[in-house]
Amino acid sequence: MPRLAPPEVDRVAAAATAVAARRARAAVKRDIHDRVRSAVEVVETAWTQPAKAAEASLRVRDLLTSIRGLGPTRVAKIMSELEIADSKRVGGLGIRQRRRLLDWLVARENRGHPKTRARLVVLAGPTAVGKGAVSTHIRENYPDVHLSVSATTRAPRPGETNGVNYFFVSDEEFDELIESGQMLETATVHNAFRYGTPRAPIDEALSNGKSVLLEIDLQGARSVRAAMPSAVLVFLLPPTWDELVRRLIGRGTESSVEQQRRLETAKAELAAQDEFDVKVVNHEVSQAAREVVDLMSIPHA
Repeated sequence: MPRLAPPEVDRVAAAATAVAARRARAAVKRDIHDRVRSAVEVVETAWTQPAKAAEASLRVRDLLTSIRGLGPTRVAKIMSELEIADSKRVGGLGIRQRRRLLDWLVARENRGHPKTRARLVVLAGPTAVGKGAVSTHIRENYPDVHLSVSATTRAPRPGETNGVNYFFVSDEEFDELIESGQMLETATVHNAFRYGTPRAPIDEALSNGKSVLLEIDLQGARSVRAAMPSAVLVFLLPPTWDELVRRLIGRGTESSVEQQRRLETAKAELAAQDEFDVKVVNHEVSQAAREVVDLMSIPHA
């Protein structure tokens, strides 16, 4: 019986889908080559996201040849050593093959830093939980950690320094950062001010083998997880709700109306703590900082 040809509309749709998939894979390879994303981040995305993701459908050979300094001959030898067939796609690797490939990529990315692997750790939590105090302690005591500096449209609080605590910018300047594609994530916090994370310093630090700490709000943490799935998300908790209220009122930086609004936001933020990889209770700042830094395998200064 002769095979029936698919309807024309099906062929057109299939062709369009194939073109879109090729373009998505090409974008992934370009990001690896341009060091916008690491190969480790790409394979981890492939193994945690749906099977139809561009990262999962990328051939291992194409993944490796996208890395600067690796030509076809070298890649063929690497794949032979890893016992991965030329036709294999990243998402189709077995458990042992995934382990061998990941170990090889991690070793290559950390050449010159054999004892540690650079990681992006995201620190989030409700208002007044002490995120700023913990990140400041890390900045002062763990110089090997690169502390990402966010941009914000709010005014500086007493003791805050532009370029150290935040980049304090106007709404117009914030818009320009977004339009020029310089922001990893942005969010509006407490229905008032905007915050965002410049991406270039983070990519540069990670590529140089330096772990990065990013202190942001819940919205921002969700955006980073979507953009960089290999990031470790840490939720900072207060010892008790009463202690959180005491800290917020005690710092005296907001009006009573603003305090109430922030407490309502904090209740919603606390309900999202199970979305995070790790939870740290901020009983004491130095101990909480130590727990966060331990996730990066960074020694004390």
